[in-house]
Amino acid sequence: MTDTSAADSTTVYVVDDDAGMLESTQWLLESVGLRVEAYSDGRKFLDAVSSKGAGCVVLDVRMPGLGGLNVQEELQKRGLDLPIIFVSGHADVPIVVRAFKSGAFDFIEKPFNEQLLLDSVQQALQEHRQTSHRQQGDESTENLLETLTRRERDVFLPLAQGYTSREIAEQLDVGVKTIDLYRARVMKRLGAERLPDVTGLAIAAGLIDPLDLRARL
Repeated sequence: MTDTSAADSTTVYVVDDDAGMLESTQWLLESVGLRVEAYSDGRKFLDAVSSKGAGCVVLDVRMPGLGGLNVQEELQKRGLDLPIIFVSGHADVPIVVRAFKSGAFDFIEKPFNEQLLLDSVQQALQEHRQTSHRQQGDESTENLLETLTRRERDVFLPLAQGYTSREIAEQLDVGVKTIDLYRARVMKRLGAERLPDVTGLAIAAGLIDPLDLRARL
């Protein structure tokens, strides 16, 4: 069953200069509830593609003007990491190798099995959504940590690593009550209810290694 809520937020771009293949591919993808934008020219696709939202590209390798590999290169220059599923009726080894070395998600020979293409597209969309969510989560965590004052950040790191208030107080040469105060402020500012939540934020931000944590007593 197709997840229509997910499908509504994604776009499958189909780029193929063969009008019949373009139309049939678009129909196939739309028949399972996917949102599709079809282009018969690589340049027109590049002019229209957006960096917003999740999606993938079903891209013909050989096209007049701007070929599929050139389109792939241009997307990379623009920082657009849309997964690319190449399709081609002339898939010689050097082209396939170059496509995969440049980060292609899949390479399917024409004429292709419809279910094979559908499976590949669904996998590509799932991967791109997961990547987008991870990136958004990283940005959210970084923004949250930036709200900490310098002193709160001094307490946050050892707290996340598992040090007790007394140990942190000794490290910073202040009283234990002062550390308890800052500890409460840090947890409130970060919306953390438990110490593992603080540790999780630090790991997500890449500030500590999860394999290098002190055992909590």
